Amino acid sequence: MVMHLSTFTAGMVLSISLIMAIGPQNAHVLRMGLQRQHLWLTVAICAVADAGMIGLGVLGLAQLGGLSDKLHGALLGAGMLFLMVYGWQAFQRFLRSPVLALDLPASDKGNETPHASTTTQPNPLAITRRQAVGSALAFSWLNPHAWLDTAVLIGTASLAYGQGSTAFGLGAAAGSVLWFAVLGAAAFWLGRRLHSQHIWRALDGAVALMMWGTALWLGFSLV
Repeated sequence: MVMHLSTFTAGMVLSISLIMAIGPQNAHVLRMGLQRQHLWLTVAICAVADAGMIGLGVLGLAQLGGLSDKLHGALLGAGMLFLMVYGWQAFQRFLRSPVLALDLPASDKGNETPHASTTTQPNPLAITRRQAVGSALAFSWLNPHAWLDTAVLIGTASLAYGQGSTAFGLGAAAGSVLWFAVLGAAAFWLGRRLHSQHIWRALDGAVALMMWGTALWLGFSLV
């Protein structure tokens, strides 16, 4: 029971550390929250979409667990390298302290990084529930970085747990739900204060530390 709880927690920590990186999907959730338009519907769609990709990665890549130790180690090593690079990128953002962008058009398919801006539209055009669902799915499933983070990286990391990979995947999915819920609540209640560079600089610093810590943890699992 303790083992499953620790595995569940490890999956949650990895998932949150990956999702925290500011990108098109998070910027879209923030934008919907600041505009008070279908926020919780958007949060639910993003969380479910991520959970689906996590399940695909964990259940699919778990089948590779029976392969040679060398291939198993190579996969975990690749995951460690990805985490180190991703952590370095977050650290660079921490040093530069960029301004978060919230002005992506709803038609953006999630393949481009948002452009920095310090303003939002004072009177945003209202969108329908169907448009909100379509936009959330596009930012989740048409973003190649989301697939790398969830299906590939989390799926690869789950190999370190063997039969506990299911608990790891459930933890990762729970982490996704938790993050989007907190992000949506922050966007709704804090409003324009989310534009503060200090808040996002602190988040980027936390992302870098969490990613590097997870990479070291995966390294110890190879020993």
